[in-house]
Amino acid sequence: MRIGIIGAGFIGRAVAQLALKAGHSVMLSNSRGPHTMSSVLSGISGCEVGTAEEAARFGEVVLVAIPFEHYASIAPQWLAGKTLWDANNYYPDRDGHIAALDRFEITTSRLLAEHFAQSKVVKVFNAILAQDLLQDSRPKAAPDRRALPIATDDAQARAQVIEFLDQIGFDAVDGGGLDQSWRFERAKPAYCVPLGQEGLRAALAAAEREVELPLGSWRR
Repeated sequence: MRIGIIGAGFIGRAVAQLALKAGHSVMLSNSRGPHTMSSVLSGISGCEVGTAEEAARFGEVVLVAIPFEHYASIAPQWLAGKTLWDANNYYPDRDGHIAALDRFEITTSRLLAEHFAQSKVVKVFNAILAQDLLQDSRPKAAPDRRALPIATDDAQARAQVIEFLDQIGFDAVDGGGLDQSWRFERAKPAYCVPLGQEGLRAALAAAEREVELPLGSWRR
C-alpha cells in the first residue's frame, strides 16, 4: 500500500518507520517543502519525500498529522476518493479557540470530514505518543500488546486500518463513528494511556463528553 503522510513531525515519522518495516511505500511531507527534509532521507531508509500535495496524490491512504489549526490549508481535492487517517488533536493554547469544539458540539474528526467531504476519514494515531508507537509495537498475540482506538463512519476504511495496525504491532478497538471519536480525544481517559483491548474499552466507556482530565495526565 502507498501511504502519503502530511506532517513530518514525531507521529508522522514514527508511522512512516513502522509502515516501511511492514512492507508499505511511504512519502513524507511538511509545510516547508522537501528541500528541508534531508534528515528524513538520511534517517528513515526507503522513505520518499515531497510536497504536501505530492504526498496526498501519492498515497492510497493519507495520514494527516499536523497542528489542528492548519487542517483547512490542505486542499480537499487532493484527497478526493481516498482514505484519510486523522491523527490530529485540538489544543486551544496552540490552535486558537474553536467555539464549536469548546462547546463540545462537534468532534475534531467531524470537522475534518466536513472539509474533506469526498474522503473517508478515520480517527487513528491521535491517542498515542510518538515514542510509544516505536516502543510499544508487539507481535500478534503478545500478552502485553497495546490497543489503539479508531473511529470512522466507513466499514471498509475501518477494516483497512485495523489490518494495518495489526501489521505494525497493535490491536485495535472500535470507538464507533466519527461523532463518537471525542471519547479518545485530548484529555479523555483513553488519550495516550497504554492499555490492552479490555482496558481501552473500559476507558472509552468511562469518558464523559464535557469532562476533561488535567493537562498532561496521560504522561504518567
